[in-house]
Amino acid sequence: MSLARSVLLRASRSRFLADNLMRRSFAKRAVKRFMPGETLDAALDAAASLAGSGLGAVVTQLGENLTTLAEAEAVRDHYLGVLDAIQRRGLAAWPSVKPTQLGLDLSFDACLANLSTLAARADAARSLLWVDMEDSSYVDRTLELFRRLRERHERVGICLQAYLRRTPADLATLLPLKPVIRLVKGAYAEPEHVAYPDKRDVDLAYYELGVKLLEAAAGSGAFPVFGTHDVALSGRLASRAAQLGVKDSQYEIHMLYGIRADDQRRMAAQGRAVKVLISYGSAWFPWYMRRLAERPANVWFVVKSLVA
Repeated sequence: MSLARSVLLRASRSRFLADNLMRRSFAKRAVKRFMPGETLDAALDAAASLAGSGLGAVVTQLGENLTTLAEAEAVRDHYLGVLDAIQRRGLAAWPSVKPTQLGLDLSFDACLANLSTLAARADAARSLLWVDMEDSSYVDRTLELFRRLRERHERVGICLQAYLRRTPADLATLLPLKPVIRLVKGAYAEPEHVAYPDKRDVDLAYYELGVKLLEAAAGSGAFPVFGTHDVALSGRLASRAAQLGVKDSQYEIHMLYGIRADDQRRMAAQGRAVKVLISYGSAWFPWYMRRLAERPANVWFVVKSLVA
């Protein structure tokens, strides 16, 4: 792992930095590169604008590791409102939630109940509920949540992280469920025995996992979603999909708001299904540091914001 990436990931866990930087105007200007605003309305307005270019959206409220079940229930109720607002506005958008937002640190059963309520509403709205993946200490519990949800709800997706050494085995256990899986590279600080430290190894793992998902998709055994800004890598997977007879409609590409917008529009114009992950909320500091760590060159954008 590069020094810059290591420093940024360490910074993402600093309450001192969060408390001090989140109030600074330059930081708020810089973060607007990756999120249109702190409110749900801002996120949905952005989703409506993207729809004009043939792009769908995934929306997520920032914040994790809540400390009371009452807070988790408030998040659940917020996302019920998100699903209603998406349906009311007729948007091609899906919500994505973190289990720790819904009480996983406090009670597995309470978290499952909150997720089940949201999954039932997503079913009724003909939407899809994404269950996001957090750091490696949550993987077993998050996968169990997903399995339990899939017993009653089909319109649920799960995120897997290619840099974790365990992910090939996790994917093998999920494929019998005919899952919807968003494959990402991974953005948390992990020890080397847990995650590949070198980009080359992560890229290789990503491609190999992506091919397995496409092979499953060829037999209608999975719906792959490739969450990456590495257009060369997604291009290789698109070529492999064509070789396997997997149609563009049988997989998706997800990218973050504000990153490679031209590529997003280009791929959508070529007929690929592309969705843009739009984040909102006031608890943006840890998420923002992880985004910078994914590509430390983005720090230059922050530096320029100091003098803008």
